[in-house]
Amino acid sequence: MRFLYCLLLASSLRAGAAEAQGLLPTAADTLQPQPASVPFLKRPGVWRTAIPLSLIGLSYAGRNENFIDELKEEVREESRENYPRFRTHVDDYSRHAPLVAAYALQVVGLKGERGVIPFTITYGLSHALSTGIVSHLKKWTREPRPDVATDFSSFPSAHTTEAFLTATLLHEQYGRQYPWLSVAGYSVATATGAMRVLNDRHWVTDVVAGAGIGFLSAEAVWRLYPLVARWVPGKVGKLLVVMPTYAPGGAIGMVLAVRQ
Repeated sequence: MRFLYCLLLASSLRAGAAEAQGLLPTAADTLQPQPASVPFLKRPGVWRTAIPLSLIGLSYAGRNENFIDELKEEVREESRENYPRFRTHVDDYSRHAPLVAAYALQVVGLKGERGVIPFTITYGLSHALSTGIVSHLKKWTREPRPDVATDFSSFPSAHTTEAFLTATLLHEQYGRQYPWLSVAGYSVATATGAMRVLNDRHWVTDVVAGAGIGFLSAEAVWRLYPLVARWVPGKVGKLLVVMPTYAPGGAIGMVLAVRQ
């Protein structure tokens, strides 16, 4: 757990520091001058990092016998009592919906904060970061799923992580111009997490932790990408091409290739 905290905290705080120094211009920067020195606790980046990390930490603590563990048990009992026949596979697809929406808007000509290739690279890096964190936490914590006690891969929820990651990228790409897209993206992500609980595939703590990891992974990569992009020669970007991919089992995605 210390590795997760250090990785996400360092990435997010470094991005926030770069933004404060003017390396990463924001919409607010173009409207009004920023103060030379902002108190640490008043920086938006601090709260945007601290709150998700705190939720992840509290969710992780729910693995032990305490009030958080009792709360997640109670939530499961209530959901099973009120929705005993709830079964759906919509959550397998809804986690990708914000990402699909972001690309669809690009196709119809709606200009976002970044072009298709930079946006795709950002998604690929943030997806790799979140997947690595989630897979390691699943192996480390070995939390049994609520519906299958012999399946020790419950914490955190990978579906919810992906849903909030894609919703955050949709927000960063279009949310400042079209706030309703941010609302829609995070609504879909929240619904995805709720369906994981109602399907009895995850504890509510798994979902909360997944939401935090997805959000922080997307935010960290989104804000650090412009710094990394400066190190890449301009001609390299012209050689890159994005292609759709298909994997056995119905999985679809995109791959970044280099033209010869």
